[in-house]
Amino acid sequence: MRAFLVLQWIVARSDDRLSGMQFDAILFDLDNTLYPAASGVGSAMEERMNAFVQRVVGCDAASARALRRAYYERHGTTLRGLQNDYRFDVEEYLRFVHDLDLEALIAADADLDALLDRTRATKAIFTNAPEEHARRVLRTLGIERHFDRIFDIRFAAFLPKPHPAAYQRALETLGMTGPHTALIEDSPQNLGPARDLGMFTVLIGDLSPGTASLANLVAPDVRTALHQLLEA
Repeated sequence: MRAFLVLQWIVARSDDRLSGMQFDAILFDLDNTLYPAASGVGSAMEERMNAFVQRVVGCDAASARALRRAYYERHGTTLRGLQNDYRFDVEEYLRFVHDLDLEALIAADADLDALLDRTRATKAIFTNAPEEHARRVLRTLGIERHFDRIFDIRFAAFLPKPHPAAYQRALETLGMTGPHTALIEDSPQNLGPARDLGMFTVLIGDLSPGTASLANLVAPDVRTALHQLLEA
């Protein structure tokens, strides 16, 4: 029943900007967007981020989690918050947090591969993770060939989503404008700057009270979202 309601809501929302629209470019978030949040990749990274924060800050696990929540709300990422308050090796953080056995958590997605093949728009990854993690995820999913660019945390000069400069730089690098670009993203807070630039925003995940003002389209997974975009 829940999936049916989500799909019905998608149809109702899509009759304004989505109908007949062709996008020149689509920016895809990576983690918990191109694969299900239930895969365990995100939770594994969360555990490693907590461990790194404990080591740098010298606090217990509960304090690390609380600090990370505050950093996420204030800065967009744990990394940006730590950079603001502590001295540490950023590259060590990136290696440690993303040192995962991805093959044990996600697998090749033939359906997603086929949908991306049908999507004519320029496709790029737009992530707060490092490029090497993004490439490993794409290779494991079997979809790396579809993406022209990876805009990662280093590309953004460590100013992560939702910092507006990251969005503007990605658009400029692609030679695109907001109204001709879509963003597919699982974090609602990362949709606002895209909307401000005129992008068509797609939220992957559940509806929430604040979602309606941020998302042009809400879908339970990336495959459903691409189906809707292709059928527009």
